[in-house]
Amino acid sequence: MPSACDPVIEDIEDMVSSADPTPHERQSARKNIIPRAKKKKELNNEELQADSVIPGMQKIWMKTWGCSHNNSDGEYMAGQLAASGYKMTDNPTEADLWLLNSCTVKNPAEDHFRNSIKKAQEQDKKVVVAGCVPQAQPRMDYLKGLSIIGVQQIDRVVEVVDEAVKGHSVRLLGQKKEGGRRLGGARLDLPKIRKNPLIEIISINTGCLNACTYCKTKHARGDLASYPIEELVERARQSFQEGVCEIWLTSEDTGAYGRDIGTDLPTLLWRLVEQIPDGAMLRLGMTNPPYILEHLEEMAKILNHPRVYGFLHVPVQSASDSVLMDMKREYCIDDFKRVVDFLKDRVPGVTIATDIICGFPGETEEDFQETLELVKLYRFPSLFINQFYPRPGTPAAKMEQVPAQVKKQRTRELSQLFHSYNPYDHKVGERQRVLVTEESFDAQYYVAHNKFYEQVLVPKKVEFKGKMIEVEIYEAGKHFMKGRPVEDSKPFNPSIAAPLQKGEVSGLMQVKEMFI
Repeated sequence: MPSACDPVIEDIEDMVSSADPTPHERQSARKNIIPRAKKKKELNNEELQADSVIPGMQKIWMKTWGCSHNNSDGEYMAGQLAASGYKMTDNPTEADLWLLNSCTVKNPAEDHFRNSIKKAQEQDKKVVVAGCVPQAQPRMDYLKGLSIIGVQQIDRVVEVVDEAVKGHSVRLLGQKKEGGRRLGGARLDLPKIRKNPLIEIISINTGCLNACTYCKTKHARGDLASYPIEELVERARQSFQEGVCEIWLTSEDTGAYGRDIGTDLPTLLWRLVEQIPDGAMLRLGMTNPPYILEHLEEMAKILNHPRVYGFLHVPVQSASDSVLMDMKREYCIDDFKRVVDFLKDRVPGVTIATDIICGFPGETEEDFQETLELVKLYRFPSLFINQFYPRPGTPAAKMEQVPAQVKKQRTRELSQLFHSYNPYDHKVGERQRVLVTEESFDAQYYVAHNKFYEQVLVPKKVEFKGKMIEVEIYEAGKHFMKGRPVEDSKPFNPSIAAPLQKGEVSGLMQVKEMFI
């Protein structure tokens, strides 16, 4: 953290001159960089002198909290830093700088973020913060003096880190615009380091059209801004050329995609499907009920496509219309049921995942019972249960709160209901084709997913990783099944190229070509 005598620069343009080497030039001409004095305006009656620290030589540890959109942003930031010479490390102790990429959805996530900042400062680490917390609340006391990268400024992470390692504090929080129109965010063709070389996370838009009374993310991500279809298709094409076998589409609301640029989600999806190699898969991200209703026919066709997972995450949040109204969710419970019933009818076996908030302000016992009945009706195999936390600055924080013990009791009761049924028991004995992409938390199995994005644990054999294999289900748990490879079947490789090595930078060849 800068000392009291260190200059605090509010924008990076105050520190970086046009004569400075770009991150890409640094990559190929590292030895030619000579630190020099910058003749700038005086700050605190002191002239900024030549820096004794040469940026780009340090080790960086990055921690990301939150959604897949945030994880994608983190992958892009890591890729740019690695491409410019910094060494990304998994060991926070050996790092010179911590890059903390935050989530503002829940209080606990922000608490972890704040504690990590404190821990870094206690260890005399340089700190740069990113993500939704500093974007929404840059003036929080615990962020004072820290460098900040806004959610739409991740393409300038190298510049911010350069200044941070030299002891300067810089903040980039502006919105990207072109011709007066807000853009979806940083370019999609930036270098990135995929957390999993087999999975590409593509953000198709940022922001949303809703104004939910409990949501803090809206303060950070803003209104809907979609990427053009051609850019998204090109990103998918490049990903498959780098050995990816699974694509996740993400955003704050995938269903709203394109409404700001005159297109829609089904149009994008049909174009993306053309790029997917045989055996590779596409997973759709979260979509709110209002914006999927008018596309149900097309969405059913797409979810039935053999290269698209029959899976949709549609948050309901509550089964009470009065609570939904207080949340400003812009749909009623019948709308949600219509989405689920239609897809279950037209996409046999489809997985519908949903979210529920327990104890929203004003929720009565009757309201909560309606939510319990909804879960009993659909027996959602994937259910994200959240106890309501009032987020500062949101309308819901000013509403009359449900007592804490009532919120806890309702959360506990809903959790007990969810754990009372096993959604996969009837699948024991089935033969399924599954795509193997990850390693289990206990490192005992590989994790695969079937057509409906249900988790299947398979033996940890290196020849299975990144392959489509046929298995027989022999055991079912609450959140997963276990599959035994069918003896007479051979693993199928969907990748059209060898995957990048873990930690290898995606898109680096394109970057080099641009600057040769």
